[in-house]
Amino acid sequence: MNLDLVLKKMIAYDAGDARRIQHFLKVHAYAALIGREEQLPPDVQERLEVAAILHDIGIHAAEEKYGSAAGKYQEIEGPAPARALLESIDCEEALIERVCYLIAHHHTYDGVDGLDYQILLEADFLVNAYEDGLSVQGISAFRAKVFRTRSGIRLLDAVYGLA
Repeated sequence: MNLDLVLKKMIAYDAGDARRIQHFLKVHAYAALIGREEQLPPDVQERLEVAAILHDIGIHAAEEKYGSAAGKYQEIEGPAPARALLESIDCEEALIERVCYLIAHHHTYDGVDGLDYQILLEADFLVNAYEDGLSVQGISAFRAKVFRTRSGIRLLDAVYGLA
């Protein structure tokens, strides 16, 4: 898998939307780091990184169709363009299926069925907490409710000064 190609395709997909491009680049960086720290197997690390790059691919369609970028709409609208992008670069079906599943659940915090899913939630929150200006209390509450990996917790604590 050529992650640089996925990055370039996603940048082209979001061309002109610097805010969204910056967002997925940061989520990808955190996800990749947490995955390495948690010593994911190479295939799981690859799926995680692809999903982190593509996780918000449904935002534009959600805004057009529903007038909202709410997470539930991203989950509905994201898998189809993600599949098309990944098929255009001849990705294996198993990778496409899992990445589409992760995109369809990246704002769903129950039923987490793998470390790739867990780490994607954590990486996205690490970025969203800053971008959305969440309070320390809000960040702490989310930490207690959702964060499970030792690496993700350490990063969240370091970035936001939690103890």
